Amino acid sequence: MFTGIVEELGTVRSVSGGGQSAVLTIEASKVLEGSKIGDSIAVNGVCLTVTSMTSRQFCADVMAETLRRSSLGALKRGSRVNLERALAADGRFGGHIVSGHIDGVGTIASMTPEGNAVWVEIRTPERLLKYIVEKGSIAIDGISLTVAKVTDTGFSVSVIPHTGSETTLLQKKTGAVVNLENDIIGKYVERLLYFQEKEKNPENVADGRTSGITMDFLEKHGF
Repeated sequence: MFTGIVEELGTVRSVSGGGQSAVLTIEASKVLEGSKIGDSIAVNGVCLTVTSMTSRQFCADVMAETLRRSSLGALKRGSRVNLERALAADGRFGGHIVSGHIDGVGTIASMTPEGNAVWVEIRTPERLLKYIVEKGSIAIDGISLTVAKVTDTGFSVSVIPHTGSETTLLQKKTGAVVNLENDIIGKYVERLLYFQEKEKNPENVADGRTSGITMDFLEKHGF
């Protein structure tokens, strides 16, 4: 588990493999402290397993499913990436619950300065947008951020100077693809409510891919 608090920016030193998989070699320093082979490190929000390491870099395998779901396939030599080690049991929980399992990708639609911050608007697929709520949490390329606005086509976050300087987000340009991980609590609540409704009214729920949840259903169950 991660928190979405980026520990350092790493640099991709090599990308090898074919279209079905890849091996990333990433130069880093802080995230290597106390790490060993088999440990988890989030790379742009994607949980990867360290397969080999030296004092200055580590390697990780990227499987086909990860390439399909995330933007890691677009990385190349010299790319900067957000890095975070898995949360230690005695660590400080500064962000929100982040699993490192990407739900999909969004696209930066605009970046607009306002005072000392920058508004970043992310165009988002509908299947992901349904889990995003105003003032809720979202992980963008592994960065824990608060959703400031939600529209029918996407959402916006306001990025403070510290976050901008410590992560890759403000280095990107309009049109760039970013990894998105929705708040895991919302996904579990939807799934549990789906099965609760299926048990009571199986004829009203088509299949396991749809929730069957409506405003009437939520009001009926006290939400």
